[in-house]
Amino acid sequence: MVSREDGIRRRGEFLWPPLPGFLGKAALAALLLLTSLAPLAPASAATAAVPTAVVPAVPTTAAASVASAAEDWTAPLSTRGRWIVDADGDRFKLRSGNWHGASGTWNGSGSTDDDANHHAGENSGRVPLGLDRAPVAEIVAGFREIGVNSVRLPFSNEMVHDSRPVTDDAVAANPALRGRTPLQVYDAVVGELTGAGLAVILNNHTNTTRWCCGVDGNERWNTSQPVQTWEDDWLFMARRYKDDQRVVGADLYNEVRRNVWDDPNWGLGDDHDWFAASQRVGDRILTEANANLLIVVEGINWTGIPVDGFAHGRPTLEPVRNLSHTLVDSGKLVYSAHFYDYTGPNHSGATGTGETTDPRYRDFSPAELIDVLNRQAFFVTAEQDRHFTAPVWISEFGVGGREETNAKARAWFENFVDHLIRTDADFAYWPLVGWHENRRGNGWALLHWDSAGRRMGVYDGDDWRAAAWSRLVGAAGRTGRVAPVTEWSMLSPDHGDFIASQRMRALPDFDSGARKAVCPDGQRLLGLAHTGNRGLCSDVTTGPPAAAGGGPEVVKDERYVAPGGDWASGYTKLQCADGRFVSGYSVRGAAVSGVLCAVAPAGVITAGTGGRTVWFDRGDNRGAAPKGGDFASGRYKGQCADDEYVAGVAYTGRIGSSRTPDALFCRKLT
Repeated sequence: MVSREDGIRRRGEFLWPPLPGFLGKAALAALLLLTSLAPLAPASAATAAVPTAVVPAVPTTAAASVASAAEDWTAPLSTRGRWIVDADGDRFKLRSGNWHGASGTWNGSGSTDDDANHHAGENSGRVPLGLDRAPVAEIVAGFREIGVNSVRLPFSNEMVHDSRPVTDDAVAANPALRGRTPLQVYDAVVGELTGAGLAVILNNHTNTTRWCCGVDGNERWNTSQPVQTWEDDWLFMARRYKDDQRVVGADLYNEVRRNVWDDPNWGLGDDHDWFAASQRVGDRILTEANANLLIVVEGINWTGIPVDGFAHGRPTLEPVRNLSHTLVDSGKLVYSAHFYDYTGPNHSGATGTGETTDPRYRDFSPAELIDVLNRQAFFVTAEQDRHFTAPVWISEFGVGGREETNAKARAWFENFVDHLIRTDADFAYWPLVGWHENRRGNGWALLHWDSAGRRMGVYDGDDWRAAAWSRLVGAAGRTGRVAPVTEWSMLSPDHGDFIASQRMRALPDFDSGARKAVCPDGQRLLGLAHTGNRGLCSDVTTGPPAAAGGGPEVVKDERYVAPGGDWASGYTKLQCADGRFVSGYSVRGAAVSGVLCAVAPAGVITAGTGGRTVWFDRGDNRGAAPKGGDFASGRYKGQCADDEYVAGVAYTGRIGSSRTPDALFCRKLT
């Protein structure tokens, strides 16, 4: 049995190259303890004793009904505002668990054959854990029994390319899987899960097949492999399961975090930019491999050096407020976050040397915890009609079971479950499967099997988590049809093209050498920033406005400004022809280069000289109660009303001006 502290020491050893002298020994020790950034499931924890709750020995009626309803949904899944829905438009709540193992359990030192060198002594053998102890059908049936309707299934990039057959021992309880590669075993597990009516979310957990998540070569999607390999592997996996409609999601990468030298970032445009990398591969999956998949983007898990006095923290989804994704299909984005009691908004989870004085999540009062959780993640679902509004899937959370006696850890779990219920959140417990011997082992799992194949589960009567788990899987929440909602989308051509229109991606470059931004198909431009090149799109009040016929037109001059229709005197006006609306724009540096004008169906937009000028060169001009959220934080912004469309953009070329947008020409929809 391996403690979390022992696991940290082994994983941190010899991983770091010499660091600059100014950091000092304390900083180096703390950097080594970055290896504790992962949600490591301790085998046991012992502090103040907490009485064991009396719980039912079998699932509650609510949990059982959830399990029995696992097949009552129609693939594929998509999103409507903050909700995930099935193909019939009915809410599909992800009541998920993580079935780990295929991404690796080896701690990174010593022989991979020795169980002691694997996390908590559990050697998965490069396949989902437990296949050596129980038939896959029995394991999957256990998931349904405890109320799970979906499974997050981690894999590594190494697994995708690993041609070595798994050992017979790794699949001892599933002899039909002998001689297969890890990927072929993964295939069989996917098939068993979806065949039982469960949804599967593919999760790229690591680059290499080893335990996650410290300074281990798996910190970023491109830490130990080229970004091209990462993207190609995702296209391969998305295509591989394209015909299985119950493979519903692509969870792009797990717990993006700092390595020895560098932090990941959200929007700087370099090779550490997680926002840009996830945006690009998400679009590629949807356009080149499998248009049915949900694209799951996790926030940043850690930046900075965990030493008091050094900047450090867990950004999670906070950057989304100022910079959100706009995929080529606006109904496919899901954001994700992880929470564990022993970490915190500025606490890495380290213990002993290098531990900072920052509070852990378990140190907060219930009210403080709610405030922190909402700030870090839950605002994405709570705030409607924003460019960032989307479902949030808490794709990892968990706590020790029978041997967890830490009162704070237990209280945190109860409080966290309460918040999941309160917010009607989608969730995935970590982990579903573990080992036990004589009812002792890595107690974090909800289901355990011993070496003789005997199962121990959360509902066996001696697991204090059972009551909370029953509350969670059986909680009342939104069900039934979710009506289509207005979409609000940010355009951010900060460092390159940001073309969210599949139609425009299929056409030639409409302004070679310029950076281009185009609204998703079915949306129109409604807002622009004076500086910074950001834009806001929506389908508010009209639904899809583009006509089926007629190609887009690029306008770079005043050819369509009618005599007597000078709506921005002394300024250069890029105006669409009558019957067209602005769906995109191009910029060179900070300067406006052109506007992209799309054809509208007859009777949708007005024509002629009518309209109004919205100036935003000296302050915000967005109306009394603008929707869409702050799409260009810290910049002046202009926005047409919900019942208008942008017909033109004005700028000035006078001395001292950067030719940035100064005014919008807004016309009424009919």
